[in-house]
Amino acid sequence: MPGRNVTFGNGEFYHVYNRGSDKRNIFIQPRDYKRFQQTFYYYQFLGPKLKFSNFAKSGLQSFKPAPDSELVEIICYCLMPNHFHFLVRQLKDSGISIFISQLSNSYTKYFNTKYKRVGALLQGSFKAVHVESDEQLIHLSRYIHLNPIVSGLSKSLSSYSWSSYPNYLNQTSVLCSPTPVLNLFSSTQKYKEFTEDQIDYGTTLEILKHQVIEEV
Repeated sequence: MPGRNVTFGNGEFYHVYNRGSDKRNIFIQPRDYKRFQQTFYYYQFLGPKLKFSNFAKSGLQSFKPAPDSELVEIICYCLMPNHFHFLVRQLKDSGISIFISQLSNSYTKYFNTKYKRVGALLQGSFKAVHVESDEQLIHLSRYIHLNPIVSGLSKSLSSYSWSSYPNYLNQTSVLCSPTPVLNLFSSTQKYKEFTEDQIDYGTTLEILKHQVIEEV
């Protein structure tokens, strides 16, 4: 794919992310975040399936996708005002590309209709990085989950609604599959400590990054 030197392989993990064109916010209201969650859950599965409009009305728990229809497995995610992060495992050929394309197109149509705008919402092609080790996997999940707090959006990771971190602590959501990461820890508490022990360090790095940018 132009602009992305990554070959996607089935069974492999990838960090997939993108942001709004011109760094614009892509989530304005809580309803937008919820819509994006519904959309990424729906489009991780191939058809035939319930129409999206009916799915959105009926809720996640009532959606019964066909067996073996997953394009990708979503390991963790975080939605920020002007960008999103996913850690995913590809399950079918071209699964990541199909998933992100359908998700982006569907959400852009929703956003443009709601806010009476036209044109691209996201900044070109999505970005992707191959995860090459278990160590990289756990550190990447921590990086993704720390986004809201190091950016000053939330004072508590567990209370931020638009991330999979609360799901890692209670393991109750259908939106993600934390098992590949949590299996690398002796307990959920150990993962919590692994993540939250880096909050101060992550916040310091974020402050320094912005200071450097402002000085340049």
